Amino acid sequence: MSIYAKTFRIGFALLVLILAPGDASAATPSATAVLSDSQPTVGQIVQLEIKVNGANSANVPETISIDGLEIHQTGTSRQFEMHNFDVSSSVTYNYTILPLKAGHFKIPPQSVRIGSESLRTPELVLNVAQESGSSGSSGSSGSSAGSAQSGQNPVASKLAFAELVVAKKDAYVGEMIPAEIRLGFDPRAHGRLEEGPELSGQGFTTQKLQQPRENLETIGGRTYQIYTFKTAIAPARPGKFEIGPVTAKAVVVLPRRPSTSSRTRPRSPFDLFNLDDPFSDPFFSDPFGSIGERTELPIRSEPATLNVKPLPSNAPANFSGAIGNFTMTVEAKPKTVQVGDPIAVTSTINGRGNFDRMNGPALEDERGWHKYPPASKFKQDDDVGISGEKTFEMVIAPNEKKTAVPPLVFAYFDPVKENYVTLRSDAVPIQVEGGAAPAPAVAAASTTSATPTATVGVTPAPTAKPQDILYQMSDLGRVRSFTPVYQRPVFWMAQLAPLILLLGFVGWKIRQAKIGNRDAQRAAALQQESTELLRKLRRSELSPQEYFSNASRVVRVKTALAKNINPNAVDAETAAKAFDLGESECAQLRTLFERSDELRFSGSGNGARSVSSDEREEILRFLESLRA
Repeated sequence: MSIYAKTFRIGFALLVLILAPGDASAATPSATAVLSDSQPTVGQIVQLEIKVNGANSANVPETISIDGLEIHQTGTSRQFEMHNFDVSSSVTYNYTILPLKAGHFKIPPQSVRIGSESLRTPELVLNVAQESGSSGSSGSSGSSAGSAQSGQNPVASKLAFAELVVAKKDAYVGEMIPAEIRLGFDPRAHGRLEEGPELSGQGFTTQKLQQPRENLETIGGRTYQIYTFKTAIAPARPGKFEIGPVTAKAVVVLPRRPSTSSRTRPRSPFDLFNLDDPFSDPFFSDPFGSIGERTELPIRSEPATLNVKPLPSNAPANFSGAIGNFTMTVEAKPKTVQVGDPIAVTSTINGRGNFDRMNGPALEDERGWHKYPPASKFKQDDDVGISGEKTFEMVIAPNEKKTAVPPLVFAYFDPVKENYVTLRSDAVPIQVEGGAAPAPAVAAASTTSATPTATVGVTPAPTAKPQDILYQMSDLGRVRSFTPVYQRPVFWMAQLAPLILLLGFVGWKIRQAKIGNRDAQRAAALQQESTELLRKLRRSELSPQEYFSNASRVVRVKTALAKNINPNAVDAETAAKAFDLGESECAQLRTLFERSDELRFSGSGNGARSVSSDEREEILRFLESLRA
């Protein structure tokens, strides 16, 4: 029965996943937001959920900036439901809120974008009270398992322990502090971790616990199986407070308590100092002769004290919160470009610190440059991500002739030196060609007269011809001839002029026909390109960069067909005028071109989200509606 039930559930889940992309978009999208607790105390973590119904994905803010609250996005979850074969989908975006001070806070409505549609979440209210003076760690049972809680099995109290090790006792707000959680079990009890470990406390955040390292250690003359979990702690506010305790729940195998008749048992070689070793029970000398008890064993450590200092107030203008010790390298390619061409500037930050809250280096002088949003990737060198290198790829384009990429600056706080440090790279030499072309110098052609220049106000006298009979006789041969007309060069010159005109007219007509044919061929090629691009956009395997590049190309091709212009010269404003679009359509068109440029220049493989089916359908409907 259970096998069939599992098979049915798997098949049902697959059916939901198959049907979800097509049917989920039928519902009208909506967005809401809820808090796990509206009245926390200072330092108490509150969960914020933004739930979007009727969509598989949406654009939501990664961080929400409110003075007195530290809000960060922590993850995403998706749900699918089927009712009478109608599939509905929803996506939940999770945030953590850390109150830094008491007061009445309002979380304003947040913008949620689904395709071309924009939604708003309701306003939320958070009333933060001042934390009570009592310490939450009262009643701690100690770090070793030898000091048991009241009512705990005294035998079990010697079988396990928990320990919290923090690398330093003094730190700054936002500094990443390495920490270890150590859980020890007597190997003879076959301890198994059921829950935890969990690190309690307020006023700090922790990195996700990694898989534990396992080894054997001898402590106080006894051997323990040690499980070491590594993490990092980042305090969120100044002051002196406790981290921990660490709590966990394990299951161990214990011998049954001996009966009255068998209380006089031989001492175990492990019980040399009359410590009432639980393994002196006959169960462990003859494991097949008795049955052991599985017993739940709560484990609790001592808390650690941390003194947190605020960062100095003299932070540089470009300080974004990086704390640690770092170095920076910068390179730019290509070195020779035209005005407006992109240049990829890659900056790499190496070192140790809070890479998760680090922003990229900034241009020292941004005048004359167009800058695109940077992309980043991180390669860690340790288990918890506080050591490694973070690479930022930023695309810039010169708006005028430049000889070098300006230096990049990066500021961080060094907790060892206890001061701010600003790293500054060298300027990268480049060559930018092009720009505004100078007006061509047109030399005025000097006209030379064949005749001498006349004196102003004096009319040159005509050359007098001789008037005698000799002039008439000698001039007769130059104006008269008895040669036939068709043999005279003048005749053929006169016939050649209409012939040249006729040939020119015929050539012009042929050229016009060819031009018309080329226009028809060009229009047919553009129409075929538009059809092919739309066919590609209907496929789901395109990457976001390819999808938005093809979509913007469709707009350019359709505009070129409508206005008989070069598609490469089409921008969002030209296309909007060509199709006489309304305000909402213009906004959608500008968003399409901006997304295409961002994915092209900012690195499509870093941080680029996928294109949802809802967004694809919306873009396709918009492209197919473009008609002149």
